Amino acid sequence: MKVAIGSDHAGFPLKENLKDYIATLGHDVEDVGTFSAELSVDYPDWSEKVTTRVVAGKADKGVLICGTGIGMSIAANKVPGIYAALCANEYTARMSRLHNNSNVLVLGGRVTGLDLAREITRIWFSTDAEEGRHLARRQKIIAAEATNAKKAATLPRGRVVVLEHPLIQHKLSIVRDKNTSVKDFRDLVQEIAGLMVYEISRNLPLTEIEVETPLCTTKAFSLMGKKLAVVPVLRAGLGMVEGILRLIPNAKVGHIGLYRNPETLQPVDYYCKLPNDIGERDIFVLDPMLATGGSASASIAHIKRSGGRRISLVSLIAAPEGVQKVAADHPEVDIFTAGLDRHLNDHGYIVPGLGDAGDRLFGTK
Repeated sequence: MKVAIGSDHAGFPLKENLKDYIATLGHDVEDVGTFSAELSVDYPDWSEKVTTRVVAGKADKGVLICGTGIGMSIAANKVPGIYAALCANEYTARMSRLHNNSNVLVLGGRVTGLDLAREITRIWFSTDAEEGRHLARRQKIIAAEATNAKKAATLPRGRVVVLEHPLIQHKLSIVRDKNTSVKDFRDLVQEIAGLMVYEISRNLPLTEIEVETPLCTTKAFSLMGKKLAVVPVLRAGLGMVEGILRLIPNAKVGHIGLYRNPETLQPVDYYCKLPNDIGERDIFVLDPMLATGGSASASIAHIKRSGGRRISLVSLIAAPEGVQKVAADHPEVDIFTAGLDRHLNDHGYIVPGLGDAGDRLFGTK
């Protein structure tokens, strides 16, 4: 049997022990992380790594461990097709398989002793599900899951996040000022973009490495091979690129050329150049002003047609109309903005906004 095992920092010590124990039971174990108890990480990220493997058939069963097991079990059971059981003793381990046919075992690393955890694990893996009345009950759960999944499919799944860091808000107030010079405006847009991506990327996964300081060898951390791409929407999006590349110099850069027809307010495309491996990357689409949302939505559609999937939209300022447009067309896309303004005026400008970002960046009118 193929088994995927994962934990957060609190569950790491127990995971390290159990993965070897599960292997002695005759199973093929894949450790998806985390890989250190010293670095604090978010348990939903590691739950996702295990549950996606189980749902995709890359693993037959999964094991998740956090401090109490509660967070992992809640996160895991948000995934259709996952039936995660938090087991605290031998009896619940047996019943979760016998009656409920759980496919993910969840343990609390800080509340379950090693000997008990091993016995729970042994029983869970060695118990088969009963049929009869228990099968009928499980089928009702599966039916309810399918019904709720259809309802959820009609709802926006992406987040709308307003980044309220004081430095971002301070600099945003300066770029709003009509008296800010072109040079200062350009510099500030780069700074804000860098600060925004600094906040957005705080959950990038890390791996433990060994480095030699002038004094000794020590443990340190490095980004876990995460591939990133930034795709500015021409032309105003160009003003955000340099600020991001200063923080993430290895990110690849694509370009999408769109302009808004002043009569119809609809996007017209004229250029698209993306990295060849765009489908393997986490993508930040850069559009400083999310106004009607037409250009941003069309840009995201371009990227999807080229194979891009993990897409986030980064804007300095957004209008509710633009947020609604992107959420309706691309409900899985996260929208990050420094300011969510009131509305659009009759000319499609964001109010209070900052005017035309492209003109202010490049000194044109």
